[in-house]
Amino acid sequence: MPEGATQPRRTDSTLVKALARAFRWKRMLGSGEFASIAELAEHEGIAPSYMTRVLRLTLLAPDIVEAILDGRKGPNVTLARMLEPFPLDWWEQRAARA
Repeated sequence: MPEGATQPRRTDSTLVKALARAFRWKRMLGSGEFASIAELAEHEGIAPSYMTRVLRLTLLAPDIVEAILDGRKGPNVTLARMLEPFPLDWWEQRAARA
């Protein structure tokens, strides 16, 4: 890539959808609409373990979430990788995703 050129943005719709679901589910749990992850997972028709992994996306540093939504994430940032355990500390997240 020529010096000064910006990398083209590539929005990963699967990852964006997972982020949207995670924040929606967090809101539903926080509002008391559902009493537990198990109850919400049953309502959504998915496994509670999968829901728990997706909900962890709400713990990502805001700038990482913004980069994903804007398509400025690296090519190795996929839903599968983001569902793997990651540090809760935002500085450590940034270092791990660099």
